[in-house]
Amino acid sequence: MAKLDLIPVIDEGLGNSTYILDLGDGRALVMDPERDIRGVRAQARRLGLSIAYAVETHLHADFISGVRELAGSDGATILAPEVGPRGFALTGLRDGDTVGLGALSLQAVATPGHSPEHLSYLVLDDGRIAGVFTGGSLMVGTAGRTDLVSPDRTVPLARAQYHSLQRLMELPDETPVWPTHGAGSFCSAAAGGDRVSTIGRERATNPLLQVSGEDAFVEALLGSLGTFPGHFLRLGEINKQGPAVLGAAPALAALTPGRVRELQDHGAQVIDVRTPADFAAGHIPGSLSNTLRPVFATWLGWLADPGKPVIIVRAPDQDPEDITWEAAKVSFDALAGELAGGLSAWNAAADAPDAEVAAPLVPADLIAPEATILDIRQAGEYAAGHVPGARNIELGALAGHLSEVPDGPVLVMCGHGERAMSAASILTAGGRTGISVLDGGPGDWTNATGKALQTSR
Repeated sequence: MAKLDLIPVIDEGLGNSTYILDLGDGRALVMDPERDIRGVRAQARRLGLSIAYAVETHLHADFISGVRELAGSDGATILAPEVGPRGFALTGLRDGDTVGLGALSLQAVATPGHSPEHLSYLVLDDGRIAGVFTGGSLMVGTAGRTDLVSPDRTVPLARAQYHSLQRLMELPDETPVWPTHGAGSFCSAAAGGDRVSTIGRERATNPLLQVSGEDAFVEALLGSLGTFPGHFLRLGEINKQGPAVLGAAPALAALTPGRVRELQDHGAQVIDVRTPADFAAGHIPGSLSNTLRPVFATWLGWLADPGKPVIIVRAPDQDPEDITWEAAKVSFDALAGELAGGLSAWNAAADAPDAEVAAPLVPADLIAPEATILDIRQAGEYAAGHVPGARNIELGALAGHLSEVPDGPVLVMCGHGERAMSAASILTAGGRTGISVLDGGPGDWTNATGKALQTSR
């Protein structure tokens, strides 16, 4: 059996791996592509491959699928789990279905759990197993979470996940395992650094496979789940019906300061994608800070309202195509536009209110002793190590819990500063004053004070 040519295209921000499988005849199969297919297309072009198949393991909840983009631009045949009527043409697959791919073939294996329709796919080379794409079923050191459909289905899907993993454990130990979700994905039940594995390694080391029996598995799986972005509950249906084929990056219309004010007055939201330092130095009143970085799409989907127009404020060196593709990953397809000329144009406009200067960045050794420290990281991050006495309200929940933030000066902190500035922008938009942001994270506080972090596990 010849070695497979398999190329991962990793999205660090979403914590997902898209795979390009060279079929050996100038064609390629792409497994679980995201909507921004620039990286996939560049890799295929570099390898001289045409994309013949675009395949899904499940209806993705964390991003808009790119299978329609590949079908529209490259003529790829879409293969996906059979889930009933969908809004576009595809070949629906069920357990045991096999698709010939030239010298290779792809065999569907029903592995429900992460989602009801979930399929894993065996890659067969002359009838022998060359590897398995496990999507959101078996992952490195964990398994896909089962609470993304509805609360009443969480436990039944966890039980289904147990049996799916047991089925995968019937494969030979040397079988390569290629999951879609990995480190950084909110679809994962736990964190880990490696993105690929083998059946034997997972059998020996995956904590969820070391527990005894179905009930213990369900308890362990559900006990490891943290919160997840609200957009996860709506993207699956969009993927089922079929997202629009964009082809090219959506354009950002140029908006004058006056037009931005007019749209704001009618409910539009301003998303400032500049750095925390730039935002702290001055921003449009009421805007949300969400720095353009690998996790931009996740926090846009979590914090912004998809039912309201979005206006972007960016720095001159930030690529508008990167912004619009990131937004499109979580179904913000049609942004209202961007502030033409950036914040300098706002400051120069005679009819625009003054830029707001709020939430300064504070070094760890200059924290006001009377300030309440608000740690807005995920509960698991907070539990692993936080400043003693810090209050924990997760960023994704902050807007609904502003009344729980104590009066007086508040220092907001996260791991590096970007999420903390997002939280500070939510607090200031809610009318709070005396807000500052830690310039850094818990490690910077420890280095500055010489004190140890507190754990709560």
